[in-house]
Amino acid sequence: MNPSPELNTTLKQLRLSGVLDSLEQRNRQAIDGQLAYTEFLAMLLHDEVARRDQKKLGTLLARAGFALGKTLETFDFDRLPNLNRTHIHDLAAGRYIDEKVAILIAGPTGTGKSHLAQALGNCAARQGRDVVFATQTKLLNSLQAARATGTYERKLKQLASVPVLIVDDFALKPLRSPQDEDLHDLIAERYESAATILTSNLDFSEWGDAFAGNRILGAATLDRLRHGAYRIVLDGDSFRTPRPMRETDPARLAKSAKKTHP
Repeated sequence: MNPSPELNTTLKQLRLSGVLDSLEQRNRQAIDGQLAYTEFLAMLLHDEVARRDQKKLGTLLARAGFALGKTLETFDFDRLPNLNRTHIHDLAAGRYIDEKVAILIAGPTGTGKSHLAQALGNCAARQGRDVVFATQTKLLNSLQAARATGTYERKLKQLASVPVLIVDDFALKPLRSPQDEDLHDLIAERYESAATILTSNLDFSEWGDAFAGNRILGAATLDRLRHGAYRIVLDGDSFRTPRPMRETDPARLAKSAKKTHP
């Protein structure tokens, strides 16, 4: 059906132009099903709410900075038999966000820490929460760049107010001044105010080593992170297994060797 120009104009004025996407389909359903006007209207409004929710989710996911496909549905729990799936799904429901506490994820390289952290963030975004995902290096570089342009306080306030901040690869590199101070300030601002997720290759007992230059500052930072935090340990083989080498034909190998060494 072709809606009248007056209807087009009215829908735009009400910021309901998305209704046009499903208007023809819903109108046909109403005619075929002999629906009441109120039922027809309810379907159109439901479509508009769903469209807006989907648009909002797309915006949240784009702003979060997740890698493609890092969701809980694609996380391979079978490779981590010691991981409590029920606990992970309970966290995914978002209780830690309301509690404003941290999730600390530790484990060897390649066990899926980054994937799991982003998957939890993805669940938070689906619940309408703002999320920011960044490596420790990228996060601290952004604060350093803000300091250079005189916008440090604004950047710190922005990061401090995000409902869910995910810091990947914590302590992968030692923290030097002023990075250790920047991280401390950020964690202190978020303490009991917002949820933070950290991943690290180090055991929890080794996290203080990241603050080798200022262990007192490190102790203060980690004390805030650990308070009420949920801890997750991923213990298993690396997901990043190399591809097997192709078997080489012995005759071709010998021929190649002759050409190389005449």
